Amino acid sequence: MRVITGSARGRRLLELAGTETRPTTDRVKEGVFNIIQFDIEGRRVLDLFAGTGQLGIEALSRGAASAVFVEQRRDAAALVRENLKLTGLAGRARVVNGEALAFLASAGERFDLIFLDPPYAAGLWESAMAAISRFDILANHGIMVCESPADQTMPAAAPPLLLHRTYRYGRVKITTYHREEDEA
Repeated sequence: MRVITGSARGRRLLELAGTETRPTTDRVKEGVFNIIQFDIEGRRVLDLFAGTGQLGIEALSRGAASAVFVEQRRDAAALVRENLKLTGLAGRARVVNGEALAFLASAGERFDLIFLDPPYAAGLWESAMAAISRFDILANHGIMVCESPADQTMPAAAPPLLLHRTYRYGRVKITTYHREEDEA
């Protein structure tokens, strides 16, 4: 697992032992960043269910202004901090060791880009998306990128989110949602 491009290009990231964390493959990660390549620079990023932090770290490496990483497992949150140090990106990041849905309820800020990649078996897409809509944390023109198994039916988007597009990479599906603009 490595950073594909940007200021930390080529840096290898640490991974957790065992099978509890499922890192996004380099092929899927490259596909995700091809999709959003013009929507990263200067943006505020939320890496929800961060795992190793590789999606948020990739965004920071490509010029995102800041990133918040939310991870419930203490060992995984510590690993995200270590990966941020390894890449020299810790100064633009904050790691929250806590439950994702509780974080959404108390976030109090909006993000331009949200990565939503919960543990597949937990089935948290619907509740996380509902909380993101309810607490209105995706900024105007913001993008939410969801990773799921290819056979997973993703929930309908609740306003202000709109389903944008779905991409398939073998057994993985990437679904993007955009936020409609606030009315003046």
